[in-house]
Amino acid sequence: MRIVIVTPAPAGTRHGNRATALRWAGHLRAQGHSVEVATGWSGEPFDAMIALHARRSHAAMAAWRAARGAAPLALVLTGTDLYRDIRSDRTARASLDLADRLVVLQERGLAELSRRHRARAETIHQSVRPVRRRTPPARRFLVTVIGHLRPEKDPFRAALALGFLPQADSIRVVQIGRALDPAAAREARALMRAEPRYRWIGELDHAATMRWLARSHLMVISSLMEGGAHVVSEAIGAGIPVIASRIPGNLGLLGTGYLGYFKTGDAAALARRLARAMEDRDDLARLAAAVRARRALVDPALERTKIARLVRRLAAVAGRADRTGPGDSARKSPRVRRSEAPGTG
Repeated sequence: MRIVIVTPAPAGTRHGNRATALRWAGHLRAQGHSVEVATGWSGEPFDAMIALHARRSHAAMAAWRAARGAAPLALVLTGTDLYRDIRSDRTARASLDLADRLVVLQERGLAELSRRHRARAETIHQSVRPVRRRTPPARRFLVTVIGHLRPEKDPFRAALALGFLPQADSIRVVQIGRALDPAAAREARALMRAEPRYRWIGELDHAATMRWLARSHLMVISSLMEGGAHVVSEAIGAGIPVIASRIPGNLGLLGTGYLGYFKTGDAAALARRLARAMEDRDDLARLAAAVRARRALVDPALERTKIARLVRRLAAVAGRADRTGPGDSARKSPRVRRSEAPGTG
């Protein structure tokens, strides 16, 4: 098939959606498909579209449905889709109805969908190429926080947690990620001035980021919402213990029985959980073992198999469209405003 993957993240950026799109494109090309990754749809008659982000890719999806009728369309739902936009945004909700197949990146995402939408939804976990675990520093307890500095990530919760720990503690928090607005950069710098155990080093390439992760004692993910954070998959692949906010996206990746959660948005609770991991190496070992037990979920072979199954289902949609004709599609094409013409997204 000739497939277009639409993501709102432009080429050259390190947003999670872009990484997902490029990884999926690699899997699809390995299966013999022709794939283009774009930020919108140009009107070219691909056989199928896979869109990432219900709200931000809605215009491309609506244009595709209006112009291509019953041609197959899949939507991969992000964290802001599942835990914010489909609850409050009209275009995000409309995107659910436009898609033939829906994809969530961890199984608890299915619970956010209505029964009729769950009937055409599936879970495809994000895969990783595991990095080799490195020996952590001996003289300090190294904690990494990885992700762009934006509100959904609650990015400074680990830095704020340091204020609840004794100054003599050997903990060091290193934060990796780009500030998406000047205010976030100013806050990070102010925290560094106030707290010498915190260091923000900005955006790094993937290899450098993974080197930091691989030698960490543990990773903190403090997000308020996640569809299935790829960095958690990276930690699982490397066997790095994770201290995570208790949100559905993290529960779906690490499991409901995982012992490394803290109350979302609570710096004192995070500090207590960090202190336990620092002081009780058996606790840290248990977290590491629990993370390693999830490695099968992030195996590239599993992701590749599930993507192949999704494409077979999209091909079946195309086959039905060929037999019935676009005018007989069960999912009628909506009217599209001029502002939603092909090429926008």
